[in-house]
Amino acid sequence: MTEKETLADGIYDASSLGMPKMLILGLQHTFAMFGATILVPILTGLDVSVTLLMAGLGTLLFHLLTKCKVPAFLGSSFAFLGGYAAVAPMVDGTPNEEMLPYACGGVFAAGIIYVIMAALIKAFGARRVMRFFPPVVTGPIIISIGLILAPTAITNCQTNWPLALIALLSIIIFNIWGKGMVKIIPIILGVIISYIAAIFMGEVDLSAISEEAIIGLPHLTVMKFDISAIITIMPIALATMMEHIGDISAIGATTGKNYISNPGLHRTLLGDGLATCLSSAFGGPANTTYGENTGVLALTKIYDPRVVRIAACFAILLSFIPKISFAISSIPAAVIGGVSLILYGMISAIGIRNVVENQVDFTKSRNTIIAALILVCALGFNAAGGISFTIAGATITLSGLAIAAIVGIVANAILPGNDYEFSEEEGTEEKFQTFKL
Repeated sequence: MTEKETLADGIYDASSLGMPKMLILGLQHTFAMFGATILVPILTGLDVSVTLLMAGLGTLLFHLLTKCKVPAFLGSSFAFLGGYAAVAPMVDGTPNEEMLPYACGGVFAAGIIYVIMAALIKAFGARRVMRFFPPVVTGPIIISIGLILAPTAITNCQTNWPLALIALLSIIIFNIWGKGMVKIIPIILGVIISYIAAIFMGEVDLSAISEEAIIGLPHLTVMKFDISAIITIMPIALATMMEHIGDISAIGATTGKNYISNPGLHRTLLGDGLATCLSSAFGGPANTTYGENTGVLALTKIYDPRVVRIAACFAILLSFIPKISFAISSIPAAVIGGVSLILYGMISAIGIRNVVENQVDFTKSRNTIIAALILVCALGFNAAGGISFTIAGATITLSGLAIAAIVGIVANAILPGNDYEFSEEEGTEEKFQTFKL
């Protein structure tokens, strides 16, 4: 591709390749995000079609609010799985339809935290605000998310261990030895292979798929509010905002742009937060910028945001095909367990890498104390069912993760020796690449 075929800001002009190739590039981004995006509704009981619709609409909203400069795709966030499990736990693989709207209300409140943070960053600058959210706080929180979810993965695997191992080994093989696109989409390939195996093992019932319409509207559900659900889920935003910073910085490192400075971290946070609010308001999961699509950017060297917007349109189109949603919902629990087994472990591993690559010094007592408090509170209170209390006649329950987030932030604020500095300078992108959940 020649210099003439690039945009004024240095990003490749994919339109010079022609519309057919642009559509293929967009479809590639859709394929990259598809496996992880649909896995969240499978694990939580949310509607797959609504999830795809909101991923597409959320991505378009994000691009609008960021001046169409950032080539990011917004898909389902895994960070909120613990919140959904606490507020609306699935029973034997059956969605908790009564409590899911309240969980969505909690996610909506988490999206508002993004909006508030965006306003604070706009008013005071990113460096001052981010001082309260150093890796010594967010790292252990991310670690705790994976550990809290781990028992769920084992429970699902126990329904059919051979099937779970097929899914697990497929993902590992593709991720370690795969090449090109295969390496980028190990989750969806693992699901496909284990799903085919499940069909031959008689674990899949597709007898009712003929009753599903080829074209249909997603089943939108209006969120509901509950104080306990809000307090349980809202603090997760403290960790996912760092995830957001990591993804935006990783995209910047890939394209050679500092998006934290231009269009600005306040704009990207606002776009992510409002996309989450939009999704949860109608029964979808929280949205987040996707590292999978950053991998596609690096692979293709095509950085034009228009390609990502084409992917968003594909996601919206898929949401209106109920047969696809039905087929996805028929995936056995053991397959989900095999996928979750590695996924939840990777969440914790990424939290560890977050701490290591940001060089958190655990020879300092303050850092050790903060991490210890977060881990013990998250796991201990989660096992104990959290803390419940009553205010003005309303019963409020704080989950272990919520308690851990609050304790960690307060401890970091009051203990002396906080030397964390958040940088907005060019060349700092790589430092924040490891927050993805």
